Amino acid sequence: MKNQSTSTMVELLTPIWQHVLQLPSINIDENFFDLGGDSSLALQLFNEIAETCGRELPPVMIYHASTIASLAALLEQSTPPRCPPVVLLKAGSKTPPVFITHGLGGSVIDFFQVIKHMQCPNPIYGMQAKGVDGADEPFEDITDMARFYLEAINEIQPRGPYLLVGYSLGGLVTLEMAQLLSERGEKVALLAMLDSYPHMRYLVPMQRLRQHLRLAKRSASLMTKLPIRDAIAYITQRSQRRLRIPGDRNGKARYQSPSAISPVIQRVRESAYAALTRYQPRFYDGRIKFVRAEITTDFPDDPCAVWSKLARGVEVETVPGDHLEIITTHFEHLASILSRYLREAQG
Repeated sequence: MKNQSTSTMVELLTPIWQHVLQLPSINIDENFFDLGGDSSLALQLFNEIAETCGRELPPVMIYHASTIASLAALLEQSTPPRCPPVVLLKAGSKTPPVFITHGLGGSVIDFFQVIKHMQCPNPIYGMQAKGVDGADEPFEDITDMARFYLEAINEIQPRGPYLLVGYSLGGLVTLEMAQLLSERGEKVALLAMLDSYPHMRYLVPMQRLRQHLRLAKRSASLMTKLPIRDAIAYITQRSQRRLRIPGDRNGKARYQSPSAISPVIQRVRESAYAALTRYQPRFYDGRIKFVRAEITTDFPDDPCAVWSKLARGVEVETVPGDHLEIITTHFEHLASILSRYLREAQG
């Protein structure tokens, strides 16, 4: 019965894969990424699977079930599949591994292009937010996130030196992970924070004022460009301070209607933002490699002014684009910087 059921699921999945990948035929054991799949196609794939099969899964699951056969078996499980906190994104032969932590949305699949272009022999793992599979409640505290991820990391790498990278909210999580590891006497060989900042309330007064002025200017500009209904939703989101909406290269906000986001991911984002508002970074007795976006939107325009007083040393580099574009458009530039950081950290 199970084989017959799985066969039915294969029949449902095959045309979806063919449509998404634009291929006339696909063997059920062929790998999604070998067929030309990437993060945007994975998102499209899982959206179509949700519409056809009524099963919503996080796109990062493609790393666990990267063939039609394995994904069919996953979807036929009697209980919803759980998304583990650590996902192998790229295999490697050299130790130690690299651990990359997600941004506000909770998914590491956004790093697909960056990781693809990184030149390093180390395996690369992604930290996946609790709750993206809808099975658990997401964390609302960054320290809890850090402890949760460290527990999973220690099963892969019990002792240092550790190589940690964090994007956006993930930068704060990796900072706290580095703090906890240092307190245990472990060595953190690399702490790289990618366009990551504490909540506005924890900035010095002048930085807060400059940010308030920038956001007010962008909000006023946006109101003239959005439909009335979307403008009201945007104002509501801002007043509740639940979502941070990055801007594009022209300084305009990228509005995303709440209806375009699944309830599960919306819950993860809201919990992550709550965690951000509660986290006040402590002084880190180590060095931070900081990568900033050239185009500032919701964030301070001088990361040194933020982090130089919160760490023993800060080294800043700039990648073209805004907060999102450094990983979605200028990923080769970012990958080159991260590859160099890893080489330097390992001598």
